Amino acid sequence: MIVGIGVDIISVKRVNSMLSKYGDRFIERVFVKEEADYCRCMKHSAEHFAARFAAKEAVAKALGTGFGRGVGLKDIAVIRTASGQPRVRLIGGAARAAGRMGVDEVYLTLSHSRTEAIAFAVAEGHVTR
Repeated sequence: MIVGIGVDIISVKRVNSMLSKYGDRFIERVFVKEEADYCRCMKHSAEHFAARFAAKEAVAKALGTGFGRGVGLKDIAVIRTASGQPRVRLIGGAARAAGRMGVDEVYLTLSHSRTEAIAFAVAEGHVTR
């Protein structure tokens, strides 16, 4: 059963500005090491950072928490399967929120162009009352 959905779109230019202005400080504050390592090795890294930022927002919306209420940016990690499919790993506050909601799995899709990145998340599970 679907227990939550979320979508987010972000300007790649905005993320690129944050990368230029704050560099590693921005990356370390927002992304787990696995995400940062992946994005840094890509030719157009700002597009990949933007897609992962949008994913974090979309997942937070699917969980119904947004950021705050115990859920931080690094509590949601976008990892890749061997085939390259994006997957969500929930950590800390996001994992606790998912548990309270009865979320068993979060499905994610990402897309980006040179100018925008978008993410869509579906939280599936059982309803707890």
